[in-house]
Amino acid sequence: MNERILVVDDEKKIADFLQRGLAYEGYGVRVAHDGESGLAAALEWRPDLVILDVMLPGMDGLQVCRRLRQESDVPILMLTARDSVSDRVTGLDMGADDYLVKPFALEELLARVRALLRRKGAEDDHPLQLADLALDPRTRQSRRGSRALDLTSKEFDLLELFMRHPRQVLTREVIYERIWGYDFGGESNIIEVYIRYLRAKLEAAGEPRLIQTVRGAGYALREE
Repeated sequence: MNERILVVDDEKKIADFLQRGLAYEGYGVRVAHDGESGLAAALEWRPDLVILDVMLPGMDGLQVCRRLRQESDVPILMLTARDSVSDRVTGLDMGADDYLVKPFALEELLARVRALLRRKGAEDDHPLQLADLALDPRTRQSRRGSRALDLTSKEFDLLELFMRHPRQVLTREVIYERIWGYDFGGESNIIEVYIRYLRAKLEAAGEPRLIQTVRGAGYALREE
């Protein structure tokens, strides 16, 4: 699955330049032009990395960074026209992972992006756990208590998505994009089918339900 990058920059020329350059490298890209829509897109779309300008109308990039860091550990690369040490320290203190001063070469930005995604990938290899449910991304094995789960590749991918976002409501649109990579259309029941498969395997020994239906919103992995 291609990594997804959210660009938040109010300068249309720079945003378009980054969108073209990142898309050419094979990344999925979305663009927002102000802080509030950027924060909303980050929380709804769940990108793998956020490129965030400091100077934004309304909610500035530092505020967005602080708010986003309260909700997510997504890597954040901040862009700024300011080159003072204090500005960079402030951004890093707010939770940014890296800092790039404008103007910059696209090649340097791409190198920073690759480094942040590699670091995130290394962290993402750690085993995941919620209640008595455990999943190891490296071995692609999962257990419920002492019972090994026999999952298909897609079932594992779907469970891993839930495990990486514990207790968060995932919409149907997010699940479609992250697991199948395209839209099956509003009438498709493929998600419901796979949720049913997963529940059957997770609850085969009478264990309590972990994949909860959130009416009108989507699904969440959490204890009842």
